[in-house]
Amino acid sequence: MFMRIDHIGIACHDLEEKIEFFSRTFELTVVAREVNEEQGVKEAMLHIADGAGGGSYIQLLEPLSEDSPVGKFLARRGEGVHHVAFGVNDVADAMARINEKGVRLLDERPRHGSMNSRIAFLHPKDVGGMLTELVQASDSGKPSQNV
Repeated sequence: MFMRIDHIGIACHDLEEKIEFFSRTFELTVVAREVNEEQGVKEAMLHIADGAGGGSYIQLLEPLSEDSPVGKFLARRGEGVHHVAFGVNDVADAMARINEKGVRLLDERPRHGSMNSRIAFLHPKDVGGMLTELVQASDSGKPSQNV
């Protein structure tokens, strides 16, 4: 079912500062930037490597407000890993299969994600306390917004 680790989401207070750090320190390249009003974040996707099923990324997330999910996460836990995302071929099928095994879904149906992907989240209490995202990459494989 899982093809790869698609990305690791990292919550941060200052997106530009973290982009500069990850670019300079780890030589990662920003491939997309977006504002996702629905999720309440500004984000940047930094490319790590290509592998089986596509590339892997670090997703940096800055909240648009303190009462957004990422804003609340930062207030409780500070900066750090927010979620792990796994690439799947068909997010709706993966949701159904995982739900049949007793794992609750935070989303009833797939929604729009970074770089024109389709995504859904699993309930962290059913996955060892880890917020888990399922990602079906866009057909084009191209970022939804160039840097």
